Amino acid sequence: MHPIFLASMLLAGSGCARLPGNDGKAAPPLAAAVGEGLCAEHGVLEAVCPKCNPALAAVFKAKGDWCAEHGFPESFCPICHPEMGGRPAAMLSEAPADGAPADGTKVRFKTREAARLAGIQTVLAVEAEREETITTVARVVFDAAKVALVSAPAEGLVAEIRADVGTRVRKGTPLAVIQSPLIGASRSQLEATRARLALAEDRLGRQRELLGGGATSTREVQEAELELASAKAELSALEAQLGLVGGGNAGAYTLVAPLAGEVTRREVTVGMGVDGGAPLFEIADASRMWIELDVPEVDLVHVAVGNPATTVLDTLPDRRFTGEIAYIAPSVSVATRTTLARVAIANLDGALRANMYGTARIAVSDARPTVTVPTAAVQRAKGVDLVFVRLADDEYVARRVKVRSRQGNEVRVAEGVLPGEPVVTAGSFLLKTETLKDSIGAGCCDVE
Repeated sequence: MHPIFLASMLLAGSGCARLPGNDGKAAPPLAAAVGEGLCAEHGVLEAVCPKCNPALAAVFKAKGDWCAEHGFPESFCPICHPEMGGRPAAMLSEAPADGAPADGTKVRFKTREAARLAGIQTVLAVEAEREETITTVARVVFDAAKVALVSAPAEGLVAEIRADVGTRVRKGTPLAVIQSPLIGASRSQLEATRARLALAEDRLGRQRELLGGGATSTREVQEAELELASAKAELSALEAQLGLVGGGNAGAYTLVAPLAGEVTRREVTVGMGVDGGAPLFEIADASRMWIELDVPEVDLVHVAVGNPATTVLDTLPDRRFTGEIAYIAPSVSVATRTTLARVAIANLDGALRANMYGTARIAVSDARPTVTVPTAAVQRAKGVDLVFVRLADDEYVARRVKVRSRQGNEVRVAEGVLPGEPVVTAGSFLLKTETLKDSIGAGCCDVE
């Protein structure tokens, strides 16, 4: 446990409570976070309490760490420095790095009357039905392996459009005719490179024959091999450059589809100038689609490749699309704390369309015990979800929990609360405020 000495939770009227006849000094806190080993009578760690262990006073005085007014070490005097929680600074370094209250931090009111005035109310946590599925957000996207962006291999002017958005095409179907003097030069270079390749192959064959007869050297054979490799590389580059074009005259080329599918985007018009490499058409084969799922980080331990997932889309509420998880991303989104999972679904009837949204339920191999608490019982502090459980009428403990789901006025949580435990509803925000370091400082604070 990492206890924190807390500020006043209830103030008489407005401002800080005052002790009569004490020169206007603030009264001791009405509530304090206490933990294992803390001396309840004096408010400091019992092992270093000079009032419980008088011999320690001389030690702290010798070190120059002494508050003569209150009879405690100055560095963690509970009256001068309530923010230290009655513990030496070295022990406070054990607090969680996220700045949220540690799991098990206790809040104790000075009196039961103070607790009653705080208006704390509790309800019992209820055991939820065991979950055998995980619910996630789902969206439909194209299978990336079945999408092609068709670019112009050389700059020119669009002379003719052969396909439009919605056109069904096969591999090799003409898309557009583009006039380009550069393509003529590329074709000429292609023919010259093919001729060069043929000559290089012939030369290498002759050099190897001469080498066998002793009429040439190994070096000349190696030079012939290098020439052949260079010609092959140049030919491959030119063929890749012209790979998406069909026939045409010397000053034009025809852009063709690299795969079968449907034209989903066209970025050119007749007479438009295009640059080499600029995407002109998008073609997608929608016969198989991906359904992407946003799996909450807390549920990743239960999800694996091969788990069945059933998706219901908002626009197709009467249909169920079922498949197995084929991929789970290796990273968690910083913004959403979810991980991408992917399901491949056959789409032979074309019902699935990119950017449809819905809900998916992933079947998991184990049922997960959870409890249900009211929404008011769950507080968010420094990025951590907290629930406060009543230990006694004047004592409460902070529990870090994992939120599984939220529905209406109920939250399903795990890892922190057991069925039947009394959880704080009204007043939980007050307890959260008092356990945060930001509310500590002057010995008292205004409570919202």
